[in-house]
Amino acid sequence: MIQSTNKILVPLDFSEQSLIALEQSFNLAREYNAEITLLHVIEEVGAISKFFSKEQNEDIKKNVQKELDKLASSVEKKAKVTVNTLVAKGSIYEKIAEVAELINATMIVMGTNGDDGKRKLFIGSNALRVVRESAVPVITIKGKHHRKGCKNIVLPLDLSKETREKVTKAIELSKLFGGATIRVVSVLFTTDEFVVNRLTRQLGQVKTFLEKEDIECTAEIIKGIKGEETLAENILEYAHKVEGDLIMIMTQQEVDFTKYFIGSSAQEIINHSKIPVLSIRPLPKKDTTSFPNPY
Repeated sequence: MIQSTNKILVPLDFSEQSLIALEQSFNLAREYNAEITLLHVIEEVGAISKFFSKEQNEDIKKNVQKELDKLASSVEKKAKVTVNTLVAKGSIYEKIAEVAELINATMIVMGTNGDDGKRKLFIGSNALRVVRESAVPVITIKGKHHRKGCKNIVLPLDLSKETREKVTKAIELSKLFGGATIRVVSVLFTTDEFVVNRLTRQLGQVKTFLEKEDIECTAEIIKGIKGEETLAENILEYAHKVEGDLIMIMTQQEVDFTKYFIGSSAQEIINHSKIPVLSIRPLPKKDTTSFPNPY
């Protein structure tokens, strides 16, 4: 079994989508040399929980723990990784973030049904709240069919200050997966010459930077059609075209930040992507805009 200080937290409600997320975590655990911790949150639903006695609540917890332990044993045999289990009670997204901090998780891998209207435990709103609250990277899994491993990482970029941080994280992932290709992409909704030139120059610098790190990469600017397709739709269409295995985005909690991947764009990507989405919260107040001039 894998013995490591790296830990992957997998919130589980035994639904099909959360079990698919668990399957995806196997490969990550092997690549990261990490342990998996299965977490089930017994949600407190207002006045309804008052109808259950203390004994009944304990019985529910014991039954859930029994099912988790059985699943953990099966996963250990199948994936040859160490699996731990935890049962918590409370708000789903709060407990996930709390446990991630408690066990010092390397990342969270969770299933999401997006906004398809199905009232299951890990519906889109909870996944988005976890992404927003979590201090560690979160991979959300909505699609049902995924290739093993990771050959193509889709990295959307704009002119925001976190560009270098995004690229550094992508390099780390590429090397982790044995040299995955990084597909850098920017969506352009303007013909403003200054913006076009600046973005083109930045993509060139990023490509050179990646190549110096011996990373196979491509860099492309997509001309978006304003009013017909959203930013997220353009990114998702591109990700499918290049057979992406992972889309890497950064979230932003600052209320005055109005650029890339905040609010509706991040939600749309997470809710609609059939490809796993890795959401990373940027480091606070650190200007990581520029790359060293390669020329």
